Amino acid sequence: MIAPSILSADFARLSEEMAAVGGPGRGADWLHVDVMDAHFVPNLTLGLPVVESLLRSTDTPLDCHLMIDAPDRWAPGYAEAGAHNVTVHAEAAEDPVALAKNLRAAGANAGLSVKPDTPLESYTDVLKHYDTLLVMSVEPGFGGQKFIERVLEKVRAARRMVDTGHLNLLVEIDGGINSDTIEQAAEAGVDCFVAGSAVYGAEDPVRAVEGLRARALDASAHGSA
Repeated sequence: MIAPSILSADFARLSEEMAAVGGPGRGADWLHVDVMDAHFVPNLTLGLPVVESLLRSTDTPLDCHLMIDAPDRWAPGYAEAGAHNVTVHAEAAEDPVALAKNLRAAGANAGLSVKPDTPLESYTDVLKHYDTLLVMSVEPGFGGQKFIERVLEKVRAARRMVDTGHLNLLVEIDGGINSDTIEQAAEAGVDCFVAGSAVYGAEDPVRAVEGLRARALDASAHGSA
């Protein structure tokens, strides 16, 4: 699965930019929406009113990544608005198990994200309540950063837990994903790839999405062989 990040899109033309990457069947599987509050991360992007507008402008499922303080309070609103997947940060959630239940009750898949230096082992039991694990391969807050290769050990650990039945979730990665790094991530066991400038910086965004998907599928088959 490929989830283009609209953080790399032209914010003055978001409706057109979402349409430019296509949708399920040809193009993006999800659209990744980064919500930042300038507290949990040192950047400010957009919030629930903009997400509500985006939902009215596309049929592609929205993958909302909340890099915010107090997600226990604010995250359910994104699920209630109609986001397909709502991801909160393990480092910010007060009660991640209760939050996962609230997100699901509001109609969304529940995602849990961990920063590059956050150990996965601390959240193994918590992840049994989630639908998605988002492994950050850059420090959250800004697009265009260099891929942190060491997080792939975390991906491999998550993949083993999914393959052995200890977890039942989708493994997602976000940060520095391009035509080179997507192969490493796919071999490690990623299911869904967030890509920003690699898609929106391309002349043909749909072709860029399809190219990334082809590389991921090929590398994934190689990694599992």
